[in-house]
Amino acid sequence: MLTLAEIKHQFYGHNGVMMTAELRALGISSRQLLQLVNEGVLEKIKQGAYQLSEQLLPEETLITKLFPNAIVYLESALSYYGYSDRLPATWQLAVDKNTSKSIFNIAYPPVKPFYLESNILAIGISLLEVANTEIRIYDRDRTICDVLRYFNKMDREIFNTAIQRYIKDNQHNVNRLLEYAEQLRVTNKVKNYIGVWL
Repeated sequence: MLTLAEIKHQFYGHNGVMMTAELRALGISSRQLLQLVNEGVLEKIKQGAYQLSEQLLPEETLITKLFPNAIVYLESALSYYGYSDRLPATWQLAVDKNTSKSIFNIAYPPVKPFYLESNILAIGISLLEVANTEIRIYDRDRTICDVLRYFNKMDREIFNTAIQRYIKDNQHNVNRLLEYAEQLRVTNKVKNYIGVWL
């Protein structure tokens, strides 16, 4: 078995989170893994995922490692772009509609998946570096289209703040917004809520 220092080195090389398959590939058996958890060296995050107990990882790192195909969505994306002052209670993540629901049954970090059709899932994905981790997130223009799609389910204050801040943001891209709006079928909402300001 690897020494404790070698195990820690491996975890640091994997952004602090390793899956059971990765640990087995290093020669760590299920029994040894259980022993490392019982001794407090490792902490089980969810079935098949572990982190070093001594290393408190940013939630972004955990999200990226546990759900590599998920995309930061809606209110979670709004907070990154400064379009909302409220931090959502859960990570809102867009995932393919065929993704197993059981993988999201974790206590920490709290997540809320939104199951999307694959043809709209890939529209407007951007990469953003946060806490030394590259996360998948919808860009500003796609995020506003999503806000418009969920207009009836969103808090009015969050909705209004997001629209006003997007309009004032000099990084918004009207052409891209209109392109996404057509693909996501929210063109009329874009015209009604944003068009008069642009």
